[in-house]
Amino acid sequence: MDIKITGVTFEILKDALTQAKEARLNILGQMDAVISAPSEEMSPYAPRIIQVQIDPSQIGMLIGKGGETIRGLAEEFESQIDVNDEGQVLIYSSNGELGEALRDRITTMMKEVEVGDEFTGKVVKTTTFGAFIELAKGTDGLLHISNVSPGQRVENVDDVLSRGDEIQVRVVEVDRERGRIGLRLADDPSIAGKSADELAAATSGGGGQRSERSGGDGGGSDRPRHRRGGRDRD
Repeated sequence: MDIKITGVTFEILKDALTQAKEARLNILGQMDAVISAPSEEMSPYAPRIIQVQIDPSQIGMLIGKGGETIRGLAEEFESQIDVNDEGQVLIYSSNGELGEALRDRITTMMKEVEVGDEFTGKVVKTTTFGAFIELAKGTDGLLHISNVSPGQRVENVDDVLSRGDEIQVRVVEVDRERGRIGLRLADDPSIAGKSADELAAATSGGGGQRSERSGGDGGGSDRPRHRRGGRDRD
């Protein structure tokens, strides 16, 4: 209210402020009738900022060669990603669904794979001895040909799986020294209900399951595919 004009008496001010209060309370009453309390959850369509903390040694893995990985994630999830030297990752997303999905993807990428973990992986290469499954950016595992179709003999992996297929797998072997990650199908009856310890005991010392994409069954180099410490994936 502009009170600098001349001729405004105390009574006029009092009446004006009283009317303004009544109007304000009426508006608040109408609002309360529709929404009596703040929503417990933010609208899924509301923009938001989500924070994720990663190990500083993994920043290079998130950024990727020449920024390829972080740009790809930003484009795929229609979000902006900032990361500082302390490993604090900020996700600026236009809606909750995309933001949460991106957070989950980054968390999965940074997670150290353990026996018993389940992933929805993508077939990135098929060979004569199995299929390499990308569990996360920079992390692959091998689904051996003997486990491609439980209970059936498979002569050619390409008869069952194709590059780009997405399948649910479970980690049954992790050899960090040689960079090997062995996989089974998540619905494989032979591992159903088994704990991580039982899986590790069953696969220890067995089977030539490797996480390298090059080489043959039991052959090839032992160059790790599971990268850490900010090194870029080839």
